[in-house]
Amino acid sequence: MHTNLAIFYFFALVAIIGAAGVPMSKNIFWSAIGLLSALVGVGGLYVLLSADFVAVTQLLVYIGGVLVLIIFAVMLTSQIGEIEVSNRNVGLVAGGVFFFITAALLSYVAIWTPWKTVTIPESRETSAAIGHGLLGTWLLPFEVASVILLATLIGAIVVARKEIKS
Repeated sequence: MHTNLAIFYFFALVAIIGAAGVPMSKNIFWSAIGLLSALVGVGGLYVLLSADFVAVTQLLVYIGGVLVLIIFAVMLTSQIGEIEVSNRNVGLVAGGVFFFITAALLSYVAIWTPWKTVTIPESRETSAAIGHGLLGTWLLPFEVASVILLATLIGAIVVARKEIKS
């Protein structure tokens, strides 16, 4: 077995187990940890596809931003009042039936499709090309977007400070 194939199976297994853990866990915190596992697995698959920019974006935006926000929201809202935060398994039978029908359909398509073999192209650095594009051809739109985002951030801070003072 080739090393790349073993690494692919590892990251695919991490992503599948994490994705399955999200709806199956009764604790929302562990569902968020399952989401973390799924996102790390997908990020690893992006690395194997030589999509280094997409992999880093996945790591920074989804894992570093969105998932941390979800975990903080779960941890902070579980302390409010007498509300118990849980993930109830609603419609377990319907979900199981849907899962098995979908898995059977996908398996049928995967087995009976005449897949074409292609040669693997030589990998290239995508980050360097994106960096040269952002700081070369697309410099003006990139800077305009950054100024708009900065103005939005300053406006949000001003609005938030007015609410705190009053």
